[in-house]
Amino acid sequence: MHADRTKILTDTIKRLLRRNALPHLKKIVNKTHGADLWLVFPAIPTANQHKLFKLIEDNEQKGILFSEMDEDTFFDFIEKMDIDELVEVFEDMQNDDVADLIGKLPEEMGAAILEKMKHEESEEVEGLLRYRDDTAGGIMVPDFIALKEDNTAKEAVASIQKDYVDVEMPFYLYVVDEYGKLVGVCSLRQLVVVSPDTPLKEFMSTDVVSVETSMDQEEVAKIVARYDILAVPVIDSSNRLVGIVTVDDVIDIFRREATEDILKMAGVGEDFVETKSILKSTRIRLPWLFASCIGGIVAFWIISHFEKSLYQYTYLAAFIPVIMGMGGNIGTQSSTIVVRGLATGKLNIRDIWSVVGKEVAIGVILGLVYGTLIGLVAHIQYSLIAVALSVGLALICSMSVAALVGSLVPMCFARINIDPAVATGPFVTTSIDIISVFCYFKLATVLLRI
Repeated sequence: MHADRTKILTDTIKRLLRRNALPHLKKIVNKTHGADLWLVFPAIPTANQHKLFKLIEDNEQKGILFSEMDEDTFFDFIEKMDIDELVEVFEDMQNDDVADLIGKLPEEMGAAILEKMKHEESEEVEGLLRYRDDTAGGIMVPDFIALKEDNTAKEAVASIQKDYVDVEMPFYLYVVDEYGKLVGVCSLRQLVVVSPDTPLKEFMSTDVVSVETSMDQEEVAKIVARYDILAVPVIDSSNRLVGIVTVDDVIDIFRREATEDILKMAGVGEDFVETKSILKSTRIRLPWLFASCIGGIVAFWIISHFEKSLYQYTYLAAFIPVIMGMGGNIGTQSSTIVVRGLATGKLNIRDIWSVVGKEVAIGVILGLVYGTLIGLVAHIQYSLIAVALSVGLALICSMSVAALVGSLVPMCFARINIDPAVATGPFVTTSIDIISVFCYFKLATVLLRI
């Protein structure tokens, strides 16, 4: 349904652009949410993208478009834009989103934009830029409701109405002491059901889930998901409340991290290469495929070493694809399960041997099932017990070793602080192919006494 709506919107905008029907375009563009409009942008030339952008009257919608762009697209898009125009849009955006965008720009351009922004806004953005992009400090929103613990419920309501009208996440009221340190939290519901003269410290919850500014964004996202909260407070090293991370940012984190893991597992880098040029996409894929190339060469050397076996029993070659394919499949399955388990926190590095043991046991059982099946096929076709045993045992070895490699390598990578997603794709499948071919021909040589 949503895909149909996007297609209709794209076709309509394309048709109006061809007719240069600017009044109609302006109506449609200003009635369309920025996130929906962004889906149209990749389908039209850059010149038309700028034409649509200029028709948008609401700077907040322009900001949403900026936020949806990846680094290369954003930089290419704003190249022809005036700094004053950028500043006008940035001033109507959330400061954490502005910090993300300025962090993508060259230092000189970023400094020029900050200099032209309102003093209060630029100070908050500069404060966010001190933190790394992938930490709680880098993604937090510096606007939140912080009330003193001695305030009464009535005073808290008056303060919210006067000082916190534009706060993005008003559902949680954080309570701080005289030094700005986080001491509790209460909800809007609690605030309105208690007696107006009740101090916040009497009904606030002191068991507050919080994160430090240096915590990795993926860990922050896991905490928000674990406790089912709409926002998590961010504190500095002295427990002072400095910001909050909201659930919409957490959704973006999960989406980015999942995309990054999938792309790494496929061996195409970390970024969605289809938004890049042909040369950049080629350059990203080249080193990843080099591992497969080297693996293929090693497999060729192994097969050539057993030329005598192939010369005498040419039908041995017929079973190479199924042995390599089954091993590669179970290796990919094991590595995917482990990588996703580590990413979601369902698996722990401390459980390495129980996880690996379980995957190897599954690999052995599946190897026995399919080894028996393929062995029977080999026996029916060639009526040779030795060939059937060679194929069956090779499949058992291939699938068992594949499960071992597919589960052990990501766990080891995670233990030494290397992204376990890198362990899948070319690295796992290539190593499994080599091992599978070697086991197969070694077993065939022994059993057939070649």
